[in-house]
Amino acid sequence: MSPRRRLIIERRRRYQPTRLNPLSPVPVLFVTGFLLVVVAAAMIPPMAIGLLDPRESWEPFAFSASITGFCGGALILACWRSDLSLSIRQTFMLTTLAWLAVAFFGSLPFHFDVYRLSITDGFFEAMSGLTTTGSTVLVGLDSAPPGLLLWRSLLQWMGGIGIIGMAIVILPFLKVGGMQLFQAERSDEADKVYPRMTEVAASVCLIYVSLTVLCFMTLLICGMSVFDSINHALTTLSTGGFSTSDRSIGGFNLDFEWAITIFMIAGALPFLRYVSAVRGDWRSLWQDSQIRRFLQFLLLCTVMLALWMHLTLDYDFVAAVREASFNITSVVTTTGFVSADYQQWGTFAVTLFLLLTFVGGCTGSTAGGIKIFRFQMLGLAFKGQMAHIVSPNRVIALRYQDRTVTAPLFVSVMGLLFLFLTTWLLFSLVLAAMGLDILTATSGAATALANVGPGLGPIIGPAGNFSTLPDAAKWVLAIAMLLGRLEFFAVLVLLAPAFWRR
Repeated sequence: MSPRRRLIIERRRRYQPTRLNPLSPVPVLFVTGFLLVVVAAAMIPPMAIGLLDPRESWEPFAFSASITGFCGGALILACWRSDLSLSIRQTFMLTTLAWLAVAFFGSLPFHFDVYRLSITDGFFEAMSGLTTTGSTVLVGLDSAPPGLLLWRSLLQWMGGIGIIGMAIVILPFLKVGGMQLFQAERSDEADKVYPRMTEVAASVCLIYVSLTVLCFMTLLICGMSVFDSINHALTTLSTGGFSTSDRSIGGFNLDFEWAITIFMIAGALPFLRYVSAVRGDWRSLWQDSQIRRFLQFLLLCTVMLALWMHLTLDYDFVAAVREASFNITSVVTTTGFVSADYQQWGTFAVTLFLLLTFVGGCTGSTAGGIKIFRFQMLGLAFKGQMAHIVSPNRVIALRYQDRTVTAPLFVSVMGLLFLFLTTWLLFSLVLAAMGLDILTATSGAATALANVGPGLGPIIGPAGNFSTLPDAAKWVLAIAMLLGRLEFFAVLVLLAPAFWRR
């Protein structure tokens, strides 16, 4: 090789930009550290309650905040780089690691407070809160320390905004469960993606906070105490379901049920539609076919159950409508509040609520479950298949809200539905092998994967609790909560050997 050629190659190598390792953990750990600092800051309000109330202790939250803040700050300082952009694979890593890290450090107050929960129970409670599942191992909530109750509510509220951000920003680009259909709604050109993302994220956060404040004021006006109003506002908009009473909403005045029902529905609607409405396009709320089908489904189930309660159980019709609408909305939106033990309503109600556990709210909301959008995709696939059987040579373009639904999108949706049902059966078998009865095992797996909260059966039913389950079952359910909340693929892809190849 001539000296001139060698000089040219050397100059190109010197000025060629460094290719970043797509599997480097540095940016992932940096963002995780930032999130831990936010979690540490969120522990300050519960600590302040302990400082203001001499009957309560503030030390558990001070100690937990110090540990969390130190670890978060150390990660930020150790992983600080000028270029911290994330690749697709790093985004997958961050999605799972961040939820695990926040759940672990979020469980610290449960270990140090009066309950002195074990590692298993503390992690279960924190994971249930962060994923807005609402299953709990705590008993005696009516006399629990206010700071601890507020921390549980804050975990769900933070989890709710994290879920919205993941559904709007991350899942569409990862093409998980058909979410790529919503990618085009935010950007028409590649160079406008990130500015638009920042703008939309800020708008969504403002709307989320505004709806929470509105829910708090509504509950306050209805007669709920300030502290209970704050907690239930935080857990209603996040469709989380943690309450300050062992009886959930059943421990409060019946007037609160209507107000909470309205805001559970509000939390289960797509927050991108709220952004459009705030910008003047109010018609988009009703023009969204997903919202229409969701509201129609709630109305149909409520009327069906209310009539059955009125005719079969001799309920007063108004009371039947109130109880049916509240509990059905709570299960479908995956909030998990209960106003009564609906297992006492008979086998029809138990079967109905088991089926409703899988439904979920709308995409881009705080709700869990399979989601109404994916059931719409199933309907479109069925429609297309029937048309193809009738006219084999006919080219059929399936459309959803003026957008063409492509084959990869159908494959993505079908894959997620298959994973959901397969995982539910697998987890049900595992729980049954641990000695749980069939209703507890199947409903426990379903409520964890769909992030609903209460299950069915004598142990984890609406009037029960998860505290008596074996530790192994709690770990299985905690894993199921994470899988369901992160839409399966975002977690399972980390187990694929090809993911770790450069």
